[in-house]
This record gives sequence, C-alpha cells and structure tokens, in this order.
Amino acid sequence: MIIKDLSKYLISPDYSLRETIKVINQGAQQITLVVDTRQRLLGTVTDGDIRRGLLNGKTLDSPVEQVMHREFHSLPADCRENYALRIMREKTLHHIPGLDSEGRLVRLFLLEDFIKPRSISNWVVLMAGGEGKRMHTLTKNCPKPMLKVGGKPMLEIILEQCVDSGFRKFFISVYHLKEQIIKYFGNGERWGVEIHYLNEEKPLGTAGSLGLLPEPEQPILVMNGDVLSRVDYAKLIQFHEENSSSATICVREHQTEIPFGVVKVRGGSIESLEEKPLLTHNINAGIYVLNPELISLLNPDQVCDMPELIELGLERKLPMNAFPLHEYWIDVGQPQTLEKVNGGW
Repeated sequence: MIIKDLSKYLISPDYSLRETIKVINQGAQQITLVVDTRQRLLGTVTDGDIRRGLLNGKTLDSPVEQVMHREFHSLPADCRENYALRIMREKTLHHIPGLDSEGRLVRLFLLEDFIKPRSISNWVVLMAGGEGKRMHTLTKNCPKPMLKVGGKPMLEIILEQCVDSGFRKFFISVYHLKEQIIKYFGNGERWGVEIHYLNEEKPLGTAGSLGLLPEPEQPILVMNGDVLSRVDYAKLIQFHEENSSSATICVREHQTEIPFGVVKVRGGSIESLEEKPLLTHNINAGIYVLNPELISLLNPDQVCDMPELIELGLERKLPMNAFPLHEYWIDVGQPQTLEKVNGGW
C-alpha cells in the first residue's frame, strides 16, 4: 500500500510531544514524519518513540526533535512497490518513506497488515474475581466489573475495546458472584470471540488465577476488570515485542502534593526549603503483557499478587519494561470514581 496524501502526517521539529500524539492518533498509521520548511525529511516518530522518550525523562511539552529517529530507512520515491514491500519484510519495518533526489518526502510505503492486523492471536485475561470491598454496598449483589458505566458493564466495555483491537480469545477470572458474569458473557458468541473462565475456588490474589491457564505459547494481555483506558492494546503488544520483554507493565504518572514546606538538611545545616513540592511517581495501571516464562512460575491454586509475580521475574533477571500511558485512564475502585466516570469518559 502507498500513501500519497501525506499532509496529515507531517509535522515540524518544534512540535511538542503532546501535539505529536494528536497527529499520530488522527493519522491512523501510527507514525508522523518530521520535515523542514522545504519538506525534506528530518526524522520519523512512532507511538513507541514517544513512550520511550517519556520514560527517559522527556515531558509532553518537550519538542519532538528530541525523540525522533534521525537514522531512518528510506527508498527512492519512484521505486517499485514490490521492492518496497520486500524491504519492509526483510527489515521488519512497518513503513518506509519515499524521497526524491534532494531528500524531500514524496510518498510513504506502508505494510498495512503489520499496522492493522485483522486478528491478534495473543490471549487476553480479564481479572474479574475480586470482591470489590472498597465499593461498599454497591458490590454486595453485583460483581464490581459488572457495575455499569454509561448503561453498560465495565467488563463489557473492556472486552469490546479488546475485540476492536483484534483480540479473539479471552479468559475471565471469576470468584465473587461468578454466576452473573458467566451468564452474561457466556462463550463469547455474541461478540464473535471465544471466552473461557478461570474459576477460583478461593481468592487467589491479583495474579494467582493465571496459574489456572492452559500453557500459553505467546505473550498474554492481562487487565484488571475495573480499569478503563483508551490505550490501543494492539500497540501495547507491539511495544512489548519490540522491546523483547518478559513483562511489560503499563504505568501512569501520578503527582502528590506535600501540604507543607520541605526542608532539606545535611549535617544539621539547611540546604534548601521548598514550599509544598509536587512528588511525581509512576503508578501501576493494572494492565500488563506477560510472557509464558513468567506465567510458568505460578502453580495452580497458588495465591499470588501481581507485585509478587513481577518480583519473581526480577529475581530471575527476566527483562521487564514499563509502558507509560498518556491516554485516558481511571481505576474505578471506589464509589466516587464510578460516579466520576459515569459523568463522561
């Protein structure tokens, strides 16, 4: 496939990462092309480049030239399509810019099947077994993932987002009021997918039910059933594979204001005084991609929370990566957050 109308993919090097994200999301091909005033190509930027930049200390207000790929692959604009497709397959590239003799961007060659797969074979596990005690009376007769947002159960919203991304095989972990979930979703036929259930005979923690899975052959997407986000889950799988991870953990930037002036002291001497500073941390967003070698560390009926499983992987020196979320995200864990998300998300 060749894209000839490139205007919606072009940006200048002084665009912020925030502005670049908007261009990527609107362009549908998950890439932007950074050009100078003469339309000479300076670099390329993908969603993954931006997330890696954020992990390396850049902010959404940083200029895109700080994260763009300057050493990109390119082809002559008049090369044959078959040759361009062969080069993309050989080098495992999703797109290659076509340039004229002066380095000006003329066209974009795109391997469409790599960008928008019709079906993703990776399994999805939706964690829906918790008792939802923080929701108080709301979950006495209703599983928390079945609480409605905009008239639809949260778990159904999550399922449909995954279906839209191309996932087709699902496992739902159930315990508290499990019959309601199983009756509602059945075998998945209504959504054109395959759904199985991981029945917890006792609470197994936030990761223990993964030990009930059949042995997976590929990385699996694991999500808490009370987390809503607008992240593209196909992008997440792609990021995981590109970084050769055993585990990829979605993280969200969270700021906490200290309500007092903080005094930095060394050896009894005051070095500085900062009034009500903001502390910034990356928090666990409850969305993961896990490789089979990590899942194999669990035994059936083993009680285990996700931090414990990640620690087991770290002890074995398995590679772990973070995937920073800049998209909408909310943990619907308390009555006030349910009310907030029903106000519009």
